[in-house]
Parts: sequence; structure tokens; C-alpha cells
Amino acid sequence: MRIGIVCPYSWDVPGGVQFHIRDLAEYFIRQGHEVSVLAPADDDTPLPPYVVSAGRAVPVPYNGSVARLNFGFLSAARVRRWLHDGSFDVVHIHEPSSPSLGLLTCWAAQGPLVATFHTSNPRSKAMIAAYAILQAALEKISARIAVSEYARRTLVEHLGGDAVVIPNGVDVDFFAKAEPRPEWQGDTIGFIGRIDEPRKGLPVLMRALPKILAARPQTRLLVAGRGDEKEAVEDLPRELRSRVEFLGMISDEDKARLLRSVDLYVAPNTGGESFGIILVEAMSAGAPVLASDLDAFAQVLDQGAAGELFTNEDADALADAAVRLLGDPERREELRARGSAHVRRFDWSTVGADILSVYETVTAGAAAVATDDRATGLRARLGLARD
Repeated sequence: MRIGIVCPYSWDVPGGVQFHIRDLAEYFIRQGHEVSVLAPADDDTPLPPYVVSAGRAVPVPYNGSVARLNFGFLSAARVRRWLHDGSFDVVHIHEPSSPSLGLLTCWAAQGPLVATFHTSNPRSKAMIAAYAILQAALEKISARIAVSEYARRTLVEHLGGDAVVIPNGVDVDFFAKAEPRPEWQGDTIGFIGRIDEPRKGLPVLMRALPKILAARPQTRLLVAGRGDEKEAVEDLPRELRSRVEFLGMISDEDKARLLRSVDLYVAPNTGGESFGIILVEAMSAGAPVLASDLDAFAQVLDQGAAGELFTNEDADALADAAVRLLGDPERREELRARGSAHVRRFDWSTVGADILSVYETVTAGAAAVATDDRATGLRARLGLARD
């Protein structure tokens, strides 16, 4: 099958949607399909052979963050060229309701279209106002996928219609088989995310850290991600700052090794999450997970059975739970076992097969319609009435 996938966000800026699209494309390539991904990218960005650049992206405030998107006349021309050159059996767009390549592809594409909705947002006046503009494009979509029940709910409330829920995928074995790094082991808490994006929750974890260190002074916090490291610790007492180690941007391999090494992974995100791919990665690596009780996180963690939850934005609750878990190796081992079993449902062997089934359904439907249209045209030319 010839598969075209449209990434809305800049390929050179790490993010959950980009990782999902990358892994989905590589899964299908391993299965023998032909895949091309269209994505925004700076001119000097090294790209995998299956990625086609749609040009430089610009920063746009979106969903409580700043997304790097690509939109406009030049982008529309590149979309049309990519569609023409690809002659795809199916085109899979992501986040089609954002001002991005996905929406441009909706307008330009002919044939089977699949769309995945990643965003979980409260109902907004902006989305209501944009409904009339989006509706004509979104009506061309043959099948809709939401990565979680909360992303599905956003779709239903904002745009109408419905979607099948297929979660984000993870290569579970890649994380499960990673080698721990000794320097990251021993009374360590892990955090991975953009340091200067408040909704990722690092400020909540920093507020909890003095209480954690008062009870367990040997604990270290390992932080991986881009952002202003000095600003991140400026409210932390000076004598405690040495207990925070900033690792900067790390490779996928080191991310897996970090998650394999820490005693506890903390996800203190405060909102705007429709899924929680980092939780799945942490469970895959065998890290006990402590996360804020966002609805999407609770679903990923099987309502607290595969990882513990604390009250969102409550630094004291986070600290109390972290101290208890760090002092209870048996409970952490229980969470490891439950998480490792639970996470198998998110492996690409399952998720990729489910998405392929959607592709096969829409392409079969399109073929049936084309056959029926040809038969109708033949009857008309022969002057025959339909039975």
C-alpha cells in the first residue's frame, strides 16, 4: 500500500505527535508498505529518507503551548505537489483542525483520507468560530481516529461527528531492553519534558522537591529537556540546587536508558494532555510512574492500577506520594510489574495493525464506490435503468 502521512508540527522540534508519526511510518515500512511523510522542517534539518520537507515552520500559540506550524500559499503548493507525486492509496493527516499542513491537505486531496486527532481542549469560542471554515474540509475525511477518549470528546464537542479510539503507539521492547546507566541509578527521580513550558509541570515538581529532600536527602532529580535551567531552579533554595541534574536534550537511546535507570518517574503535567506518551514509555522501561490525576493520564495508567496518581498541581500531594514510593521498594516493584503488563496494549504490533485496518476499510470503501460509479456510468451510456 502507498501511504502518505502528514505531520503538522516541525520535524526538528521534538514532540509526541512527531514521534508518533515517525514510529508509525517506520512500522509500516517494516511491514513492506511504501510510506512518505510530509512535514515542516528547516532547510538544514537532516531528514529520514521517507520525509519530504514542506518548508520552514513558524511558531504559533496552540493548545497552551507554542507549536511550529506551516501554512500559506507556498505550503499549499508543496502539498499539491507531494500529493501528485505520491499517488497514494490513502493519506493520513494529523491534527487537521489546526492551521497546518493537515488542513491544507484536506482541501487539496482526492481519495481516501484518514485523520487522527491528538488534542484535548475545553470547548472554546475560537473553535466554534472556526467551525464553518473547517467543516467543508473535514467532511472530506473518510475515517477519524482519536488517540484517547478525551481527544474524541474534544472532536465531538468542537466539530461534531465521532471517531474510533486508537491510542498512540510505542516500541515497548526498545524501552524494555535498554541498558540502565549506573550514574543515573540510586535514589533518582526522572522528569522528561520542555523545561520552560509550564503545563509540563516542572515548576510543580520543583515546589515539591524541598519536602522530598527533607525526608530523603540522598535523592536526586534528573531532568531531560530543553529550556532555561537557571530559571528552572531559581525558586529552589540554593543549598538544594545541587540535587537537580540537568541532562539537556537526550537521544531516544538515552531516554530509554534514563527511564530504565530511575527509581521513580514523575509526570507533573498540569493540563492540555490528551494521552501521555511519556507514561507509556516509562512503563515500557519498567519505571514506576507517579503522575498528576489528569483524566488522560488516569486512563493511560488504568485508573491508578498501573501507576500512582496525585492531585493535579498539588506539590504537597506530589511530595508525600514520592517520599512514600521511594521508601517502599515492594510497592515500586508492584507498579513495575503492573505497568509492564498493561503497556503491551500500546505496542506498535497492536496499534499499527489497528490503524492499518482503518486504511484497508476506507480504501475498500473507495474502491467499491468507484466500481459502482463506473457501473452507473456504463448503464447511463447504454440507456439502462438501475435494478
